[in-house]
Order: sequence, then C-alpha cells, then structure tokens
Amino acid sequence: MMAQQDRRVQNKPYIDLRPMHFGILVGAHLQDLEFENVGMQTITDENGNELIVCDADRWSPGFSVGVLGEMRLHDNFSLRVAPTMHFGAKHLTFIDLQNNDVLGKPVRQTQDLKNTYFSLPIDIKFAAPRWNNHRPYLMAGINPMINMTKGDQDIIRLNHFSTMVEVGLGCDFYLPFFKLIPELKFCFGLSNVLDKDHVNELRDANLKAFAGSVSSAQSKMIVLTFYFE
Repeated sequence: MMAQQDRRVQNKPYIDLRPMHFGILVGAHLQDLEFENVGMQTITDENGNELIVCDADRWSPGFSVGVLGEMRLHDNFSLRVAPTMHFGAKHLTFIDLQNNDVLGKPVRQTQDLKNTYFSLPIDIKFAAPRWNNHRPYLMAGINPMINMTKGDQDIIRLNHFSTMVEVGLGCDFYLPFFKLIPELKFCFGLSNVLDKDHVNELRDANLKAFAGSVSSAQSKMIVLTFYFE
C-alpha cells in the first residue's frame, strides 16, 4: 500500500527506450596543471645558475558548451559521445629563488595561460532503475582533447593533443517537456602536456630560464555539466 502511494505519474515514460538520444549541454569547469620542477638550472649568461619554481597557484574557472549523442546498449548501460568546447585559462606563477626585487623578495613572473579545448569524450554510463522521475547513474570514459590556442611567446606552452580519463556521477530528472541531467565529473590527464621544444623558440632570452624551470605538466579538470534532452 505504501509503495503504491510513493509512485507518481511518470513524465516522458518511454524516452529511455529509444535506441539513440540527442541533446545539448552547458556547464562550468575548474582546471589546473600539476608541474614537475627541474630544480637548479645552469644558465649560459651572466646570471650563472638559476633556481626557479613554477606553480599553477589556483583552480581556474571556465565554461563549456557542446552536444550529446547517447546510444542505448542495455536497460542499465549506454554509450555516450559528447563533443564539447571548453573555454578557460590557467594562472601560473614563477618564483626566482636566486634573485630578489627592490623589496628584497624573490622575483616573481606570472602568466595567464589561456586555452580553448575541443574534446570528444567517449563514456560508458551505468544507470540505476528509474524511480518516479529521477534515475541516478555513474559514468567513466576516455576524453581526447585538442588545444586550439597557440601562444608563440608565452612562457609555458602546452601540446596541441592530450588525453584524459574521466569518472563522475549524475542523475536524470524527467520533466514534463524534456529531461534534465546534472553531472559532476573529474578528469585526469594521462600524458605530459608540456611543449618541451617551446623554450628554444622564445625570442626573449630573459624568459628562457622561466620556461625551462619545469619538465612536465599534468592536466586536471572538475566539470559540472547540465545536459538537456
């Protein structure tokens, strides 16, 4: 008797039975870089040795837009492809521990590393049975990305291609006229995204010590997405 009372009228009851689903997505994200610093460098100029450390000193916000295609594999499993554009930037701080400014503090250099990513995530989605007008799920997949921003004279430059692994969770909400799907996912880079050859292309010799202060960089993102089907 109580179970019957908990049941409600289902909105769009047959939407999950379609072999293909299509929609759009909008969202926000935070992105970060984790650097491996090289330590002491030998510089072939009057400065001799340099000790410079680099850090992405905060998670930087951005926004995302894209489209969604989802193929039903089973009552609980589906394959999802969601081409997405991510717009954002990373804030980098370089600290020269060998040289001080007029205030006696280590010399600092900053860079706003702007980036526009085109990503093509391919995910497997595992959904629980639908209850009334909601259906929670878990997802995991692989996310190839193309960095479409090119900063020739930036201190740090990233490779054009990278790949991330992503895991997350969300919930389908069945509304009277469409399905709303909020999702939170965590993305971790699988490769070194640092363009190591970029330091040799810099025209400003003063920036080469800063550019050469790191040997690798790993990307990380936290993405909050709203899908509309």
